[in-house]
Amino acid sequence: MAAVGRLSQALLRSSLTQSRRQLSATATAGHGDQAARTWKILSFVVALPGVAVCMLNMYLKEQQHSHEQPEFVPYSHLRIRTKRFPWGDGSKSLFHNAHLNALPNGYEGHEE
Repeated sequence: MAAVGRLSQALLRSSLTQSRRQLSATATAGHGDQAARTWKILSFVVALPGVAVCMLNMYLKEQQHSHEQPEFVPYSHLRIRTKRFPWGDGSKSLFHNAHLNALPNGYEGHEE
């Protein structure tokens, strides 16, 4: 039993020293400088143009989108107000959008 314990300790010690050697060898080889340069180039050549293309795509799709107000349907389970909001007139949420967010009795300007 003691032999198994000594063997496991020896294996553990050898694996720890070997991993330390590998980590220190890669740090001193100058590989980190080359990797940083590669990622910097990839960021400027791939990532930034990719973000620009996505922004252009979103802008063009938004220009084609119709900006009509959705029809108000008074569903009983939506826009339930058990307490008034503590700001303004109490019926509008904090980030209220008059064009898209309906009040309990309809859109602003079209109230019954």
